[in-house]
Amino acid sequence: MLGDTLGLTKFGVNLTELAPGAASSLRHWHTEEDEFVYILDGTPTLVTDAGEQLLEPGMCAGFPANSGDGHRLENRSDGTVVYLEIGNRSAHETVHYPDVDLVLERGTETGMTFRHRDGTPY
Repeated sequence: MLGDTLGLTKFGVNLTELAPGAASSLRHWHTEEDEFVYILDGTPTLVTDAGEQLLEPGMCAGFPANSGDGHRLENRSDGTVVYLEIGNRSAHETVHYPDVDLVLERGTETGMTFRHRDGTPY
């Protein structure tokens, strides 16, 4: 969490490593936060609603807030993938996980809640 180390409060910067066989997260999209990734080392596969794309060092990808396009990085290679992830820090946020029945809400009275797509709590 480079952003935290440097005292940044408006946007986050993470230096992330993905071991072989790992994924960045479940495929997801944010309602309030933009995301940007820049590949430093390795060859991750970007998985979105549009399909799959192999990324290489020096390539980047962006995910605008409220796009509805679920995304994640997968490391299908034998080496470690290293990338920078940058995004704004919204006080309130909803994250949708289109491949599973999950919605995350952050910034609620209880802090963070998980619910099904139909609104019922987990």
